[in-house]
This record gives sequence, structure tokens and C-alpha cells, in this order.
Amino acid sequence: MKKIAIVGAGPTGIYTLFSLLKKKTPHSVTVYEQANEAGVGMPYSDEENSRMMLANIASIEIPPLFLTYIDWLRNQSTAHLARYGVQKSELHVRQFLPRILLGEYFRDQFLTLVRQARDCGFEVNVRESCQVTDLEATSAGIQVWAEKSPGPERYDFAVIATGHVWPDDEDATRSFFPSPWSGLMEAKIPACRVGIMGTSLSGLDAAMAVVIQHGEFVEAENDRIAFRLDEASEALKIVLMSRSGILPEADFYCPIPYEPLTTVTEKAVNAEIDAGSDGLLDRIFRLMVRELTQADPQWSHTIGLASLNVDSFHDAYFAARHQHDPFRWAESNLDEVERNKRDKRTVPWRYTILRMHEVVEEIVPFLHEQDRARFNAGLARVFIDNYAAIPSQSVRRLLALRQAGIISILALGAEYEMDVQDNLTVISAQDHRNEFDVFIDARGQKPLKIKDLPFPTLRHQLETTGDEIPDVGDDYTLLEPECVRGRIAFGALPWLMHDQPFVQGLTVCADIAEAIASAIEQPASRSRRKLPFIEL
Repeated sequence: MKKIAIVGAGPTGIYTLFSLLKKKTPHSVTVYEQANEAGVGMPYSDEENSRMMLANIASIEIPPLFLTYIDWLRNQSTAHLARYGVQKSELHVRQFLPRILLGEYFRDQFLTLVRQARDCGFEVNVRESCQVTDLEATSAGIQVWAEKSPGPERYDFAVIATGHVWPDDEDATRSFFPSPWSGLMEAKIPACRVGIMGTSLSGLDAAMAVVIQHGEFVEAENDRIAFRLDEASEALKIVLMSRSGILPEADFYCPIPYEPLTTVTEKAVNAEIDAGSDGLLDRIFRLMVRELTQADPQWSHTIGLASLNVDSFHDAYFAARHQHDPFRWAESNLDEVERNKRDKRTVPWRYTILRMHEVVEEIVPFLHEQDRARFNAGLARVFIDNYAAIPSQSVRRLLALRQAGIISILALGAEYEMDVQDNLTVISAQDHRNEFDVFIDARGQKPLKIKDLPFPTLRHQLETTGDEIPDVGDDYTLLEPECVRGRIAFGALPWLMHDQPFVQGLTVCADIAEAIASAIEQPASRSRRKLPFIEL
């Protein structure tokens, strides 16, 4: 038996153990989880979320464990689902449901997984409320230090699956929250002027965490929602901010699993990578133009796609939304999306961009510095806007807050300044000064470097390479320095984002886990990065 440590029992850790079980080779596995319950994961825990917060992934997209999510939901009692505002009779595979409910699913499946693995000859030890404090690669294996342990424990292989990293609750104050997951759920927010940096789903969730302390959403006619503000909370005003001031669109209907692309295929992209980094980004964009033109000639003609390049595509893509009030656009987009869902109609250009983003992402490690900057400024933002579409219910709630006069949007532009003065957060942009009594930074996960690793000894070992980010192979095992090679798999998303800017979501967690399980069974990896990492 190989002795394996899995550090983190969120989705990546769960799918790793599940993938090992499918390999049918028994191992001795210890799962470390710093939270009270293993198998939930921070994005879905009841400590970090309210029942208002929706997961932006539906059952049809979630890689199944022993049960699909929808089958698990159908096994729950009507009363239990009702506590989350979910009607059992209305369940369907494309439904977006509260994150906490998805956390319950993963917890239940994790417990089943542990039992099944033990029945199949695995030795499984689950250590909850047990934070790993350090790792070290030695000639004898991997040493792991953890809280409540008298000393290090040795393993043959370690999997780092620690998930997202947010500032500690201690970094928050009564008036400033460095993330929506840094004490906001437990904080009492007064009825005041609240600023939220970020207009994605994280920003909307932060707004929901505030408003439910000051009123309630009520169902209206035609699937609309209204918000009833408490009389004592009339001073509550929330401002969502971003450089563009654009809101995400509602999640759209499309065939799942994805239909194959015809031009921007894995084979075609790899051929362009093999042709060299010079001009790579522009060559890939030409493939994208061909794919989009074939899929949706009318839309391509409308935005003048044939005359666009990598740098101008972004502006053309967002032009119509910039010309309209963001809330009116959101309402119009919501009506369109819901109509398409009823009719099972797919908008070709949206679906094509969605399918292209993971294929195009493969070029990122091979781009020169200038092209990496061009990609981040243009295509990356288009792809993110497309795949980060949000649940329709979140849009309805946003519109309800707008109708109640509670929420507004502020476009900051490219240049703005943020300062804290006398417990006020001051945002200065475009010659305007905006003061907020409470401020929440909801811009999402930032890419992390080796220097950010919470494991001092492993951090020191990796720093000897001179690299700023971990050198990770195709199977997510660390390749450098030699002492770690083939012994540690790095599945922590924030450290993968430099070369995989779209690495997010449960399907990615399952893919990473499958690659790691294969590495444990039969190590064989090559570097994902061919060019030196460059700070942008």
C-alpha cells in the first residue's frame, strides 16, 4: 500500500479519493480537513454562505459521485428542501440551488466514499478540525505536520487540495471586509452606505448578505421578485463597483455535454503551439473568427468580426452593453434567457465562446510577455464574462433591489484611488469622491505565488528553484526541485491560475483529481510551462 496524504477535503480532495477508488488499487489514505466537517468545502459550507447564495452550477454539469446531484436531491424530504426554499416537485437538472445544499450533497457523498473505500480494502483516516501546518519532501518521502499531532507523519505521496484562499477574519474590521468570506456572514451590518468592489456573482452575494439583515424578498407575479425593506433600514444604500460598471449576464441555455468545435479544436490549437510563440495569440484569434463566423454569421456580421483583431474584439463584444443602463440590460437579458430556456433555444455565438475558452486557455503558458498582457486585457475578459454567467434568480433579486431604490452601479474607469479615512472607505474616480461606511472587496480569488504558500518548509524548498510559481506537470505533480518530483501533487487552484486563468468549477476539480490519481498509480508527467513566468 502507498501511504497518501490528501490535504483538504473539499471537491478536489473528494474527487481525488473517488478517482483512486475507481483505480481499484487499495492505498492507505489520510484526509486532513481544517474545518469541522470533511467533505463540504469552503464554497459550500454553512459557515461561509447564507441560504440566499446560489451555486452557479446545476446538476447536469456536476461530475457525479455515487449519486448524481439531482438523484440525491430527490432522495431528500420535502420538508428538508423547503427549508432552503426548494420545491421538491419542481426539481430539474438545470436548476441553480443554494450552495449550502450542494455542500450537504458533497458531505453525504464523502461519507459514503469513505465507507466504500474501506470496504474495498483501503485504509482511510479522516482528520477533521486538523489544519496541516507544514510539508517537507525528504529522501524517505513526504513529512506532514498537523495541529494536534505530536510530530510529523511520513507519507509516500501528498496531494495539496486546499482550495481557495481568502484573507483571515482577523483582517476584517467592522467597516472593511477584505473578501465576502472574511467574517461578513457573522457581521451585523448597519443600515448605511455600503460599497462593494466587484459586480460578479461574488459581489452580488455580498450584497445579499447585507440586505437580508434589513428586509426580505417576496415572490411577485410572473416569476418576479420584490424586496421589502424594514422601516428602520431606510438609510441602506449599496453601490456595486467595477472598472466597466457592467453586470454579468444570466446563465443561458445550451446543449450539455458540449458539442465539438469544428475549427478551434485541441488538435488545431496544439499545432499552433508547436508552430512557436511568435504570433501565437493572433493565429489563435483567426481560428476563433472562423469558428464564430461559421456558427453565427449574423452576429459575426453585426459586430464586424471580420475586421476585428485580438485587441479590438473585447470592445466590440461589450459595446452594446456599454450603450445601455446596466439594470435595463439585465432585465432585457433575463427575459431573453428565460424565453430561450422555455424554447430550448441556443444562442450560437454564446455557446461557441463558452466551448472555446478551455481549449484556448492551453496557449497561455506559451505566450510571450506582450501577448500575455494582450490576452489578459481582451480575450480573457470576454471568456470570463461568458462562462461566469449567473443564475436567473440572482438577476431577479438584483432587479428587486434596484426597484426598491437600494442598489446602484458605479463604473470606476481605468484609474481610481481607494483610501481609508476615519473608518470611511473613500473611492475617488473620474473627479468624483464616494464615501462608504462599510466596504467589501468582492473581486474574487487572486492568483498566488510560491511565497504565499502556508507551508514554510515546502515553500523554502520550492523557492530554491528561483521560480515564482510552482512548476507543475500535466498530471499536476510538482517537477522542481528534484526532491519533490513525483511525490507531491499540487491541486490548489489559486497557484494554478497563472497558467490556467480559467481554472475554476467542479468539472475542473474532477479533471485535476483524475490526473492526480493517475499520477499516484503510474507517475509520468511533463511540464505545463515552457516559457519563464513573467509578472504582468
